[in-house]
Amino acid sequence: MARPMTLEDLYARPGFLLRRAHQIAVGIFVEECALYKLTPPQHSTLIVVGHCPGIDQAALARAVGFDRATIGHVVGGLEARGLLKRQNSNTDRRRKTLVLTAQGRALMRTAAVAIERTSERLLAPLRPEDRRTFVAFLLQLAGTLNESSRSPVTAPVEPNARRGPVPRHRSA
Repeated sequence: MARPMTLEDLYARPGFLLRRAHQIAVGIFVEECALYKLTPPQHSTLIVVGHCPGIDQAALARAVGFDRATIGHVVGGLEARGLLKRQNSNTDRRRKTLVLTAQGRALMRTAAVAIERTSERLLAPLRPEDRRTFVAFLLQLAGTLNESSRSPVTAPVEPNARRGPVPRHRSA
């Protein structure tokens, strides 16, 4: 018979720690990007649309690992702020594609320093030589278990880029 779980056991469980790390990451991101009124899902969306102009919402949802309803809310909010726009597809009139506006591109340029500070703060508790290893482990975990997610990530095809799978891990 298994022994009852202690609080120490709970606080050392990988799932608990990943959830806490995510909460901390979001908190730091929101703090750093408060001036820009930017959330992590909005940032991911703007990055993908910026690299893949003309992407549709379904492909965008797969690229950032969100369901279609969630990405619809994110896109709607960004469109209302004038950061991206929906336009009719050149190949299918029923399909809407997404592109960044000049305002969206400008926001991404001005927010870049805050985004970099977010990453620096998240990795600050680790020794410099451990940071690359930590990120490699996260890539390995997310890449290997991607299909176990309710919304697996499928990298979009960037214009002029080779299509490839979502990276599983990089060597440190």
